[in-house]
Amino acid sequence: MSATRAERMAGVERLVVKIGSSSLTGADNALDRRVIRRLVTEVVELRERGLEVSIVTSGAVVAGSGRLGLESRPRSIADLQAAAAVGQNLLMQAYSSFFERRGVPCGQVLLTAEDILYDRDRYLKLENTFRSLFSFGAVPIINENDSVAVAELRRSIGENDMLAAYVANMIGAPLLVLLSDVDGLYASYGADGPRGGVLREVEHGDRQLDHVVGRSTNEFGRGGMETKLRAANLLTACGEMALIANARKHRLRDILSGKRVGTLFLPSRKRVGRRKRWIAFASPCKGSLTVDDGAVRAITDQGKSLLPAGVVQCDGAFKAGDMVLVKDAASTELGRGLSRYASEEMAQILGKSSPAVEKTLGRPAREVIHRDDLVLIDGPLVPGH
Repeated sequence: MSATRAERMAGVERLVVKIGSSSLTGADNALDRRVIRRLVTEVVELRERGLEVSIVTSGAVVAGSGRLGLESRPRSIADLQAAAAVGQNLLMQAYSSFFERRGVPCGQVLLTAEDILYDRDRYLKLENTFRSLFSFGAVPIINENDSVAVAELRRSIGENDMLAAYVANMIGAPLLVLLSDVDGLYASYGADGPRGGVLREVEHGDRQLDHVVGRSTNEFGRGGMETKLRAANLLTACGEMALIANARKHRLRDILSGKRVGTLFLPSRKRVGRRKRWIAFASPCKGSLTVDDGAVRAITDQGKSLLPAGVVQCDGAFKAGDMVLVKDAASTELGRGLSRYASEEMAQILGKSSPAVEKTLGRPAREVIHRDDLVLIDGPLVPGH
């Protein structure tokens, strides 16, 4: 018998709460301090129960735009960055004032893609920063650093649903709560909005969700149901839970007590280790390797490393230590891992045995991807990633 929601929530000792722009601001694009005060109160209550809570907050661009007298979301990068710079200050003033009243310290953490997606050293240092914040009893307040994101935001994370998922994945939080202006994931969506009832529980990899997508109608928000599904998919693939709930109606204490509010996304498997989470989700693939049927069986059924003899094609330009995609002859994604050879070397040793590799390269052969550096998956890890 599967665990009840209450039983699942009983094991949560750390969680990430993300709240969207539409929930934090009113019609005049000013911050709704009542919502922030209620959220802070609920987080403090969970903290007093011994839980470690991080908040990923949207609202910087909206609040900054409101303060600057803008009626719509800025279009240029410079204007977006300016609005974010003003809004981040307003956001932190609101959060810190309410936390201060409760005697709880909070710390601002502004992230860029380089911090959490591209650089392993930064990733580990950031993980240590969160560990220290928790040890001091502080609540991390997190946002993407829109005020310094550059290159047409191509190297930005893009929106805070996915940022929250990456943070939860990095710190090993068993639960991500996505607070929005909807009650959860509905059975279907039409031109006039949600249809049918709210789905209370969703299994990882449920293909019926492919057509269940509701886009944000808020001109300031960058999220929507599609990004929430992507965020939930990332977490459940790692063996954690995600939940979509209504920021103005649902309470964190009810969610953590196991009440059937919102939509709970159930994990697909046992929890994935920290290092393999980074391999799977926190670094972009620089190339791909196509493997033969024998190699497919070796890495998927027998838990072996990938050897040069099993690789039939190499695409892309990558260095030793870079992340690469592993796929079969039908181009089905099998997993991803850290290559021990550069692409130029792989081109010389495709399909070769270990003695032949040693003769070609002039040094002992090794695995292309060691099994400790390989993460297998059952379908795309994060759609669109």
